[in-house]
Amino acid sequence: MSGSTLQTEFEFTLSKGYVDDEGSVHRDGVMRLATAADEIKPLRDPRVQSNASYLTVILLSRVVTQLGTLDSVNPHVIENLYVSDLAYLQDLYERVNERGADVIDAVCPDCGEQFEVEHELDGEVASGNPEEMGSLEE
Repeated sequence: MSGSTLQTEFEFTLSKGYVDDEGSVHRDGVMRLATAADEIKPLRDPRVQSNASYLTVILLSRVVTQLGTLDSVNPHVIENLYVSDLAYLQDLYERVNERGADVIDAVCPDCGEQFEVEHELDGEVASGNPEEMGSLEE
């Protein structure tokens, strides 16, 4: 048996963030690994049964455990994210639960070629803010 521990939580920063009713912006958050129940239980939700696209909202509201100073992250919060932040969280979910958190999709700024980059995360996933990700040039 190895001495390594399983990383179950991943920090992130949204590029735009959730704007609450008071106008405060919440960008920094934490997503945990999904469980089987996280993927199964939302299928019983009437909102998902009437609109399959709503599964993403319910699923993300279950696995995003922190967002800024909000008391909780619920479907209303996820519904009101900007589309680019929702897409970022969907991609993060896929990375940490399916492909492994050490793979980041990248695009060459010169030629536009898409590729994956392996990256040591040490508990934090690269930001959804392109200005904070740095250059890919060697």
